[in-house]
Amino acid sequence: MGPNYVPGEKKDLYVKSVQRTVIWMGKRQETVEDVPCGNTVAMVGLDQFITKNATLTNEKEVDAHPIRAMKFSVSPVVRVAVQCKVASDLPKLVEGLKRLAKSDPMVLCTIEESGEHIVAGAGELHLEICLKDLQEDFMGGAEIIKSDPVVSFRETVLERSCRTVMSKSPNKHNRLYMEARPMEEGLAEAIDDGKIGPRDDPKVRSKILSEDYGWDKDLAKKIWCFGPETTGPNMVVDMCKGVQYLNEIKDSVVAGFQWASKEGALAEENMRAICFEVCDVVLHADAIHRGGGQIIPTARRVFYASQLTAKPRLLEPVYLVEIQAPEQALGGIYSVLNQKRGHVFEEMQRPGTPLYNIKAYLPVIESFGFSSTLRAATSGQAFPQCVFDHWDMMSSDPLETGSQAAQLVMDIRKRKGLKEQMTPLSEYEDKL
Repeated sequence: MGPNYVPGEKKDLYVKSVQRTVIWMGKRQETVEDVPCGNTVAMVGLDQFITKNATLTNEKEVDAHPIRAMKFSVSPVVRVAVQCKVASDLPKLVEGLKRLAKSDPMVLCTIEESGEHIVAGAGELHLEICLKDLQEDFMGGAEIIKSDPVVSFRETVLERSCRTVMSKSPNKHNRLYMEARPMEEGLAEAIDDGKIGPRDDPKVRSKILSEDYGWDKDLAKKIWCFGPETTGPNMVVDMCKGVQYLNEIKDSVVAGFQWASKEGALAEENMRAICFEVCDVVLHADAIHRGGGQIIPTARRVFYASQLTAKPRLLEPVYLVEIQAPEQALGGIYSVLNQKRGHVFEEMQRPGTPLYNIKAYLPVIESFGFSSTLRAATSGQAFPQCVFDHWDMMSSDPLETGSQAAQLVMDIRKRKGLKEQMTPLSEYEDKL
């Protein structure tokens, strides 16, 4: 059906004619020419054009109204690596993962650089259901082996860089000076929610940033880009004054930033809530000496150097847990939450019932086996519901040997097949 479909800008498909429509009627499938409104039909041959969701229309692209993609209040933060029990079943696994990604609008299926197939879901239960579907429905019974669940972390900074860092290009003719600082409170969440983004009108965006977050109006107009994936909650801001050729290297710096913000300096996890300020650049007068090959790796190094000089920290995902239980089960709930680094912030009795509503924050990394432990401690009287709520900064310093964050960074690096020890700052920063 390839020639009949022209993909639109917003993943909508302009359909001139449909070659085959199928109706399921009991046991049989009936092929028909057209279908009146109000029926559920299956259309064959569209799967190659659609990843998660799309809108089919026979209107011209200008007049069509695409159905919006779903927005979720949760985030796919729990991941497992899957592999085949029998190596020859790999094509089945790849095909099965494609089908799984289409069947569930939330699940993310990716391939790591190490070659691992990663399935990411909203929680332990969601992943269990996805893997059951993968094994039984999408792989024709071929057996898979899954790793222990893995939690995604984020990298951030605690304060402004202690100094302006500088990196030289490989040919030593160009120098980039930069600093990193944490974003204002609530700004990263606003970018996540789409209130502030790369496609906004610069005047509207600078008004929001100056009124709500205390930015200078002129500075707010000098945002170069957001990242990772051009929409993430990190940004590069131009602080330079009267620098020649700056616009010519802008694209190269942005490319280096997208690369660096996707794989941070600590453990190659995504960065979050970091604002990088380009303080100064010294460029070669000849354009051939300041091309992408010279600037992109230099920009990446200077981003990493400024991150490492700004007290880097790890952010861990945190669930909001709602538990309903009778009064006699409260002691068991509190003891389990204390073991799991959770803390209760609201406890309320439901009017007219002996039940209590408890709200608590629980780190996602501690949530595996939480439901079963809670039920065991309360004789099955407590019912927990977990929803991803926010990212919480870990207090320990990942650069301090022996700290909890340093151990986590080492484990993540080991899992990704990287050197266990972090690359030192001296590798990224150059001296004059």
